[in-house]
Amino acid sequence: MAKIDMVRNLGVVAHIDAGKTTVSERFLFHSGKIHKVGEVHDGETEMDWMEQERERGITITAAATTFDWKKHEIHLIDTPGHVDFTIEVERSLRVLDGAVVVFCGVAGVQPQSETVWHQADKFKVPRLAFVNKLDRIGASSPTVVADIRERLGANAVPIQLVIGSEESFSGVVDLVTMKALMFTGDVTEAPEVTDIPADLAASAADARDQMIQAIADLDDSIAEKYLEGGELTVAEIKAAIRKATIAVKMVPVLNGTALRNKGIHPLLDAVIDYLPSPADVPPVTGVDPRNTTEKIVRQPKNTEPFAALAFKIAMDDGRKVVFLRVFSGVLEAGDEVLNVRTNKKEKVARLFRVHAAKRERLEKAVAGEIVAVAGLKDATTGDTLCDPKSPILLERIDTYEPVISQAIEADTAAAKERLDFALAKMVEEDPTFRVKDDPETGQTIISGMGELHLEIIVDRMKREYGTAARAGKPQVVYRETILATGEGHAVFERDLKEQQIYGECTCVVRARARGTGMEFKRDIPSIPVFPDVIIAAAMQGLKDAASSGPDGYPLEDVEVTLTKIALKEGANGEIGARAAAAEACRRAVADAQPARLEPIMSVEVIVDDDGLGSVIGDLQQRHGQVQNMEAAGNKRVVSALVPLRNMFGYSTRLRSMTAGGATFRMQMHTYDTLQS
Repeated sequence: MAKIDMVRNLGVVAHIDAGKTTVSERFLFHSGKIHKVGEVHDGETEMDWMEQERERGITITAAATTFDWKKHEIHLIDTPGHVDFTIEVERSLRVLDGAVVVFCGVAGVQPQSETVWHQADKFKVPRLAFVNKLDRIGASSPTVVADIRERLGANAVPIQLVIGSEESFSGVVDLVTMKALMFTGDVTEAPEVTDIPADLAASAADARDQMIQAIADLDDSIAEKYLEGGELTVAEIKAAIRKATIAVKMVPVLNGTALRNKGIHPLLDAVIDYLPSPADVPPVTGVDPRNTTEKIVRQPKNTEPFAALAFKIAMDDGRKVVFLRVFSGVLEAGDEVLNVRTNKKEKVARLFRVHAAKRERLEKAVAGEIVAVAGLKDATTGDTLCDPKSPILLERIDTYEPVISQAIEADTAAAKERLDFALAKMVEEDPTFRVKDDPETGQTIISGMGELHLEIIVDRMKREYGTAARAGKPQVVYRETILATGEGHAVFERDLKEQQIYGECTCVVRARARGTGMEFKRDIPSIPVFPDVIIAAAMQGLKDAASSGPDGYPLEDVEVTLTKIALKEGANGEIGARAAAAEACRRAVADAQPARLEPIMSVEVIVDDDGLGSVIGDLQQRHGQVQNMEAAGNKRVVSALVPLRNMFGYSTRLRSMTAGGATFRMQMHTYDTLQS
């Protein structure tokens, strides 16, 4: 078991098609973990192990693996690039210490690379940039570096100079050691270290000078030595780059083409040299679940009490496996741990080290490791698991609200049972996937982040659980709001056998600004004084009514204020107040110009000049508002806001309009009033 400073928890993240899975595969091959290189385009990769991933050539789930490089233990997570699976990236970044962000040498910063970058910013994850596919026509490392600086606002600092361009790309100059690394392209051969070619000596010296100036801006001791004209040692430069990278003040940029096996060895060396071990990142902070104002800090040490975050749930032959990042302490098979959310203890049956779809048994896991655990029945994404004697609650992982839904049904009662079982397993695995029964139609409705997301889920249920289910057409998840102010008053009176129920309530509803959500307030006279349970029941009644507006969709952006309660002596006021408040709220909403809201999507299309006109024309036909248009290399990026109901089938339409030459991403922007 490696010492904690010899461990790296690493994610490979990027836009779809930038080559991150290929980079991960090369890492595994060079480290000796796998002995045959699988290619994404042949559907033979280790990390994309699901059948759907191999067929489509994309990554869907974040696959975890562990390998060794130069006596260091590296836990690697290969994450998806498609926006429908953003949650997979988000939850991986939450538990990683560092990331390699892969950029395509031709396309540079693409829409999803921006999303990923901002997610990494949110969690302050130190990162390296790897400019991939440099053997392609039109590839240029300096252009990508300028793009990273400009579009991502990052301090990108090249630590290599490319030797040769496009098809003749053959190596890099390491600006730290001032040696040339020449790549043969043979997957089994390490780069050959030689002197810098004479014709590159001047530009290499110039590039090194720029690198050292960038480091000197962040490091006083380097600045002093540099200004005095002193010679900097390799160890000093490496230490300064490491310090600045871990502090997220600098992003070292490396170059290569993973598919041709060029640039992977230096990238692995850079992971060890510049990305943090669990001991280098700030200790994790949480709160005491019994007193949430009290902050607790856990150092990444084995001697501290055990604390871990469950960041992913996977099903293995129908059995639940929980992926954990251990932040402190030691976990052994057979230990009892506390799930802080449920406040229940659970027993860890088995521990594994994971390699994509395979696993290896472990006796214990230590601080800083990423492991898989069997036996935890109740744990879900974002749960804190800790030592029952020293409880701590770590920050949860944000989830996203689904925007698209469709009906799904089984043919027979037996198939329905299997379908319900499969759906329950999928919900456990994926926090952005929801299932509910529609009370009016009796249908089962599934909701998710996009058409591809639901398509993959239905496909997985067929293959993994043998469910023969029919999925309906995708539907938009609407909301409702009000456009004016309204007041409602209601009396609820019932005589049951044993007791009388009575309640009387008045409430006022007002429209709030778009995107501000719901607010429930009370403004009732101070006399008479009502018991807390009565007020709580009335407030719950308001919330009950807000979950379904006049058309049956949840209310959004409404302020609901309880203004009056009246009770009757001897009657049950708790049930009465709740029922009266709910009815008063419904009447107030009906009185305040209710309106339907629909999801408006932020759509970004990357297209070349030839297809620009037809893309813009098509977006306008879909009632889209074009917000912005900018150049990105030799492509155009069109940003627009479009109602989701007009975006179904867009990927097929875009492919046919541009002969497959355009890509797009779409994500939820806001809810707005329904346009006719």
